[in-house]
Amino acid sequence: MLSFEDALAQLLAAAKPVSEVRWLPTQAAAGRVLAQDLTSTVNVPPLDNSAMDGYAVRAADIPVPGTVLPVSQRIPAGSVGTTLEPGTAARIFTGAPVPPGADAVIMQERCEHAGEGRVSFQHVPKAGENIRRAGEDVAKDARILAAGTRLGPAQLAFAASVGLAEVPVYRRLRVATFFTGDELVMPGQPLPAGAIYNSNRYAIVALLERLGCEVKDLGQVPDSLEATRAALREAAAADLVVTCGGVSVGEEDHVKPAVEAEGSLNLWSIAIKPGKPLAFGEVRRSEGESAGQGSAAFIGLPGNPVSAFVTFLMLVRPFILRSQGATEVAPRAYSLPAAGEWNKADKRREFLRASLTAEGSVALYRHQGAGVMASLVEATGLIDNPPGQVIQAGDTVRFLSFSELLG
Repeated sequence: MLSFEDALAQLLAAAKPVSEVRWLPTQAAAGRVLAQDLTSTVNVPPLDNSAMDGYAVRAADIPVPGTVLPVSQRIPAGSVGTTLEPGTAARIFTGAPVPPGADAVIMQERCEHAGEGRVSFQHVPKAGENIRRAGEDVAKDARILAAGTRLGPAQLAFAASVGLAEVPVYRRLRVATFFTGDELVMPGQPLPAGAIYNSNRYAIVALLERLGCEVKDLGQVPDSLEATRAALREAAAADLVVTCGGVSVGEEDHVKPAVEAEGSLNLWSIAIKPGKPLAFGEVRRSEGESAGQGSAAFIGLPGNPVSAFVTFLMLVRPFILRSQGATEVAPRAYSLPAAGEWNKADKRREFLRASLTAEGSVALYRHQGAGVMASLVEATGLIDNPPGQVIQAGDTVRFLSFSELLG
């Protein structure tokens, strides 16, 4: 069997990032990947400004606690004061520019009103105190975000804070998907004996959309070689084709021969649990396809719903991120103590469904069967457990949060 690390390395090496660039309004670029470095158009802050509400002063004018000075001006945020005259103070608010001549700000909690527009200072300041210098956070022309960064709310806000109304991003990855299995029935239809509802369609389409893909859902394809080949030819106009089911070698598993007829295929047995079978290859495009000549990448997921879900998160997700132009594709992992034990060590690398506890440990979900869909709802992440590893309560485990994997 192929190790998880080797399978992931081969997938990432084969990923072909999209090259077309789109300029989008910053507000519309959530989830997209930067195609170029972003640099600041301004200093942040643009001027020396006050770090808090208080009084702008000349430090030399307050040699001892109890010094009283007249208040010569009031400077709210968004306005600019005049030069501070020696022997006076300026009432100032957080974010307001420090007036010329002032070299410190005394927080208002250390000041007392002395009547008739005067203030008493109970603190002797040092030059530079409570002043945020121009360009202290970001200097003009400095790089703020690197090409390959996936844009989330914080990144968009950062770009907006330096005046960027538009950002260059790679176009969306086009993904076509379909699902095989005559036993599958769509929710809302009667469920005949031996049939199951098609949950994979809902999971995979939603996962693709959360990753910012442009999804073409071809629906359910009958279990026949001809129907599967026809679906592949239609799907090949995309950058990537993702299927569920039919990747084994049974008489009713037609994905493997269909992809081999329409392109090329490697059928991998990967040492992971849940999971194991994964098909990877390419499907040739017909001449005149809208996406151009060449081929679409192909990934065939196992049909078991939990296996398909976990395999997508751990292998397909990083492949898609790399194909979108992202530089960081590995999920963030947290080292946390286990709340219980796991004595069923497997020779494969396990991704065990688990949840964070109020105490900050990780508790395994009670049923780890590959058909237990409830585990994906009730768990909050996965324990990445090495092959042959048992877990005792208190052991440090590697936890991958669904909030990270689904983000």
